[in-house]
Amino acid sequence: MIVVKGIQSTRMTKSSKKFRVKNAMIGWSFIAIAVIMICLFYFYPMIQALILSFQSGMGANLHFIGFDNYIRLFKDPIFLTTVKNTVIYLLIQVPVMIILALFLSVLLNNKMLKLKGVFRTAIFLPCVTSLVAYSVIFKYLFAQDGIINNMLINLSLISEPIQWLTDPFWAKVTIIVAITWRWTGYNMIFFLSALQNVDESIYEAAKIDGASSLQQFFKITIPMLKPIILFTTITSTIGTLQLFDEVMNITKGGPGNATMTISQYIYNLSFKYTPDFGYAATVSYAIVILIVFFSIIQFKVAGDKNE
Repeated sequence: MIVVKGIQSTRMTKSSKKFRVKNAMIGWSFIAIAVIMICLFYFYPMIQALILSFQSGMGANLHFIGFDNYIRLFKDPIFLTTVKNTVIYLLIQVPVMIILALFLSVLLNNKMLKLKGVFRTAIFLPCVTSLVAYSVIFKYLFAQDGIINNMLINLSLISEPIQWLTDPFWAKVTIIVAITWRWTGYNMIFFLSALQNVDESIYEAAKIDGASSLQQFFKITIPMLKPIILFTTITSTIGTLQLFDEVMNITKGGPGNATMTISQYIYNLSFKYTPDFGYAATVSYAIVILIVFFSIIQFKVAGDKNE
């Protein structure tokens, strides 16, 4: 009897192993194409770009130069200028956009507000418009004889047109306004969906305890939205560090290099200047390093002190 039971348990073990292997094969068959595509179009180019960053030349003339391209970064005035410009956009635009998106989401989550769907659609609509189309529109709006200057002059707020596109300071302001206009609605949707999942009884209990609307916002809403705030901040940081379309279409990086971003510099190194794909790959990995650096800071700032 003992031998029979042992044989039966052995057979069950083998059959269960076959069942698990079969399930695993079925699972892998579903995701195999996706895994192959991700490896082919994501990881392979990343590895190739990393190898390329240690090389110089073009085509068959590529040769290994070690860390020379990375040393060149710290001596390149244009690269340092683009880093400064990109960080300025990041430090100003991302906080403004996140705060504005949070404020709008709280307003549009109010049950007493009528036509909420219309307002939500109107605010979200910019982020689904064409990058090139809206950039060109902003270029015309902020031109010297554009609508913005004419409106400000008619309201007697300024006496002469502001050089929105040709002054280094105002050109940066124009880029920041354009990015904020486009992406605020995108982040607002995340906050709005999170707010609708917050139990109303929490706010009702806070009202009974005498908490004001401002106290409810800072003591209930902000803590509840902490994961979403972290997510939107990191994604917005990544997007801003990769900023290209707005700068390219509105100011073309000018005046001088006053608005040029790192991504535009990579484009110029690859297609506008004498092609230097090795150094362009090095600059692209500088963006990766900056993304990792700012993401770590944001995780540390938003981290739970009890962890």
